[in-house]
Amino acid sequence: MKKEKVEETIPIRGMHCKSCANLIESKVKSLKGIEKIKVSLNENKAFVRFNPNEIDSDKIKSEIETLGYSTDEEKKSEVKSRNILQGVTYGLIPHIGCIAFIIGSVFGVTLLMQYFKPLLMNPYFFHILVLISLGFATLSSAVYLKRNGFLSSAGVKKKWKYLSTMYGSTIGINMLLFLVVFPLLANATISSSATGSFVSVSGSTSSIKLQVNIPCSGHAPLITQELKTINGVEDVKFNLPNIFDVKYDSAKTSKSQILSLDVFKTYKATVIDEAANQQLNSQITSQPVGGSCCGSGSCGGSSGGCGCGRVN
Repeated sequence: MKKEKVEETIPIRGMHCKSCANLIESKVKSLKGIEKIKVSLNENKAFVRFNPNEIDSDKIKSEIETLGYSTDEEKKSEVKSRNILQGVTYGLIPHIGCIAFIIGSVFGVTLLMQYFKPLLMNPYFFHILVLISLGFATLSSAVYLKRNGFLSSAGVKKKWKYLSTMYGSTIGINMLLFLVVFPLLANATISSSATGSFVSVSGSTSSIKLQVNIPCSGHAPLITQELKTINGVEDVKFNLPNIFDVKYDSAKTSKSQILSLDVFKTYKATVIDEAANQQLNSQITSQPVGGSCCGSGSCGGSSGGCGCGRVN
């Protein structure tokens, strides 16, 4: 029994230009049983009508693959997962150095601190890193579009979901770093001096709230670490977007000494609140002028003298 004509859409990957499409059309048209074929470069597909009594879909795909193209369609879920992973990678890689600096600061790795501190003193450091991450995403997208023949305005429109996933993931990981990771790391410490519950040995505690002109939260760990280098500063807490709560022993340091840090020459600090609280660590107790009596503690005999050891 003869079968009716069949129409099938075959996915094709690896086409770069119109010449690729023409080559495939020419090859498939020469096959016996092919009624019609139209290759779409923008959609990466071949629309084929053929006589199933003379040729089948597998034969057509095999002939296309002999030309160096693939006819296996990628699963959308796999493509999306790969795009997200690439976007996260491109967003994260430029910030690896900064994260290393922060971890080095927390654990006291002096070499990392000395190497990355000059970079963090540049107000535009994180702007550059964000641009680098977007540059990675753009380069990767351009390579993908060119490899699949979509490097054109029409191709960009066609692959907007791919591009949205790529750039969305890259921007998302940057937002996560600046809104969550860096603020958390700015408050991280393994130092026993900063416990979060301040108790002054000298009995005098003070606190100031600083507003520091940092471009973004990525610079917060630098400010925190610099404040903790001052003897007497016991605790530093960072709050978005640029507020630092500093508790210190006023017997060991002062507000003026804190504000004189070199880092504040680059990132200006303004005191927006301050408080002092005197705490006495000992109580003064008064005793009777005449002192205490010995023995039972009660005075006996006539008035005017203590009965203890009185000479008659």
